[in-house]
Order: sequence, then C-alpha cells, then structure tokens
Amino acid sequence: MELQKKALLFKALSDENRLRIVEMVAAAEEICACKILDELDITQPTLSHHMKVLCNCGLVACRKEGKWMHYRLDQKTLNAIKGFIAGL
Repeated sequence: MELQKKALLFKALSDENRLRIVEMVAAAEEICACKILDELDITQPTLSHHMKVLCNCGLVACRKEGKWMHYRLDQKTLNAIKGFIAGL
C-alpha cells in the first residue's frame, strides 16, 4: 500500500464518528445506511460525507439497493493496513 493511501486511511480514521461507523460496519457483514443513522446522532448529509471519506480511502465499499446504500469493509485494504501496523 502506497504512503499516500495510508495517510488518507489514517486521516479518515482520525474522526470519532468515522471510527464509530467503522466499528459498526465491522460488527456486521454488511450494514445499511439507515441502521447507521439510527445509531448515531448525525444527519443523513453528515453520514454521506463520512461514508464518502471512508470509501475514498478504500476502507469501506458500498452498493446501492433501492434508495439505501449498504456498506461493508474492504478486506484487501483492511489486510494491507493490518500488515503495515504489524510491521511497525
């Protein structure tokens, strides 16, 4: 994983709400945006912003079903960052 991608990933994880979102996504195989909104005290546009950041860094993948987005962790990115941390 290139240095710039690692920096984007750690920057994405530097926000408390995004960390909570990642924990929620990790706890489920896949989670709907509606369930994330039910758990967090944020608006839909704020969630969209956070999810865009998490998707752009490659940690989260998404798919649309009807009007809702569904999110899951990207295992390739997750494994790469685990390897990076293990190598420190």
